[in-house]
Amino acid sequence: MPREAIKKLYYSIGEVSEATDLKQYVLRYWESEFPQLSPAKNRAGNRTYREKDIELVNFIKTLLYEKKYTIEGARQKLKELQDNGQPLNVLSLEEPVAAVPAPPVKPMEKPGTSKPVTSPQGNMSPENYKKFLTNLRNELKQLMELIDS
Repeated sequence: MPREAIKKLYYSIGEVSEATDLKQYVLRYWESEFPQLSPAKNRAGNRTYREKDIELVNFIKTLLYEKKYTIEGARQKLKELQDNGQPLNVLSLEEPVAAVPAPPVKPMEKPGTSKPVTSPQGNMSPENYKKFLTNLRNELKQLMELIDS
């Protein structure tokens, strides 16, 4: 049964093992190697993984199995990303693309005058300006979701 079928607050090590396609002993070993991975334990002493623990397990799995990091290298990469406040996801592993600086922006001028336009909408009609702002808001929401995930 896929993990997405049932959302729970806590998962057992067996459920995490099945969801991540890793053996339980591998998960236990990673706990000893990665201080960031420390699932809570219930009264019976059983590990209780939360969603963030599962995401971390998948991130470590990506580092070790796909990106071919050593355990020491993966440990350093995790620490580096956390120290920089970056999210632990696959996007954090991509090589940064050099940003090309934007050309300087000249203030828009009203036709026939030398006065800068003070309205942010420029020469847009109110309907087009509203569409522009709606699209901008939707894009910002998507970026916020990426940041929060």
